[in-house]
Amino acid sequence: MASRLKKGSAIAAAAIACVSTFEGLRTVAFRDPVGIPTICFGETRGVKMGDTATMDECKAVLGDALVEFEGNMRACLTNPDKIPDKPYVSFLSLSYNIGSRAFCSSTVARKANAGDLVGACNAILAWNKAGGRVINGLTLRRQDERRMCLEGA
Repeated sequence: MASRLKKGSAIAAAAIACVSTFEGLRTVAFRDPVGIPTICFGETRGVKMGDTATMDECKAVLGDALVEFEGNMRACLTNPDKIPDKPYVSFLSLSYNIGSRAFCSSTVARKANAGDLVGACNAILAWNKAGGRVINGLTLRRQDERRMCLEGA
């Protein structure tokens, strides 16, 4: 499957800016709100407390992760190339944050596949919980993702 995250492209820049802004940068491993060891721009896979990373390492990890999550996201969308850029970036940001499996089984993906982009954008708001509780930071992130999504829908 084709990628829309070509190096230097506007959509790649938008995805990196979106995710890095929402996730923030931490070069020393910390525990997220539900206790998962996290580093860089929200990376959790293989992270152990005490891990450190440089800014360049964090940028590389984010770039690689976005390509991976985009591939997984595209695999569960029936017409990913027909999705306008802003909803596409919003969906990628959501997928990166909640995981590919959760994104692919979400109402967001189902509505996008049905051609209901506005409904898909609105469904982003449901993903504001971690560990079974509403997290204010996630609520704000989802509102921003939804706003960006609706701008392009």
